[in-house]
Amino acid sequence: MDASSLLNQLLQSGRDLAAKGQDLAQTKLNLPPPGPERDAMLQNMGKGAAVAGVLALLLGTRPGRQVTGAALKLGSLAALGGLAYQTYQNWQREHSATPAAVGTPVDQLTGPPAEQRSRALLTAMLAAAKADGVIDSSEQGKIDAYLNSLEVPPDLRRFLEEEAAKPLSVQDIAAGADSPAAAAEIYLTSRLVIDVANERERAYLDELATLLRLPPEVVAELERQAAPKPA
Repeated sequence: MDASSLLNQLLQSGRDLAAKGQDLAQTKLNLPPPGPERDAMLQNMGKGAAVAGVLALLLGTRPGRQVTGAALKLGSLAALGGLAYQTYQNWQREHSATPAAVGTPVDQLTGPPAEQRSRALLTAMLAAAKADGVIDSSEQGKIDAYLNSLEVPPDLRRFLEEEAAKPLSVQDIAAGADSPAAAAEIYLTSRLVIDVANERERAYLDELATLLRLPPEVVAELERQAAPKPA
C-alpha cells in the first residue's frame, strides 16, 4: 500500500463514518473496551475496518471532535482533488487578470509526484489531529496497531510515525504545497479533522490558510462547498 492508496482509503472511511454518524464509529468497528482484548483485535482486523479505525482515532480521540459533514463530499482523492482544483480555478477566472497555472489535482498525479502530494496531505491530516495538543502515546499505540494490520510498507510506516511524533508546525505543513491546487487540497484535508468549534483548532486552520496564501474568497468557497447541504 502506497501513500495515495492509504489516503484514499482514509477519505473513503471518513465518508462512511460521516454517513453513519460519529456515535456509530465504535459500533461499526465492533471494538471491545480499551484493554488487551481490544488491542489483540486490532491486530487481526481486515483492511477496511483498520483504515476506518485510524480515521476514527484521528477524528474521535478528543471530546467535541466529530466526523464532519465535509467528509461526505471529500470521500475520495478524486473528490478532494476535483473540489480543490475547481474552486481555485473558478476564483482565478473571476479575480485574476493574468491567471497562473493552478497545478495538477492529486488524483491525476502518478509515480513520485503522486506519492509526494499524498504524503503532504497525510502530514496535514496528522498535524490537524494534534492542533489542540498532541497525539499522546496511547493514541499513537492504537494507530500503530491499525497500521500493522494494514501491512503498510516500512518506509511509509516510518514516515507516518515520524510525522505523528513531530512538534506541531503549521509552517512545515504549508511548505508542502507546491501549487495552488496543492494548497487548496492541504486546507481541505486539514478541515476534515479540525473541530471549528475549538478556538485553538480554528486558529490553526486560519493560520494555515494564510501561510498557504489562499485568497479569502477561495477559503470561504472551500468551506461552503465542503459543508453538508441542509436537510
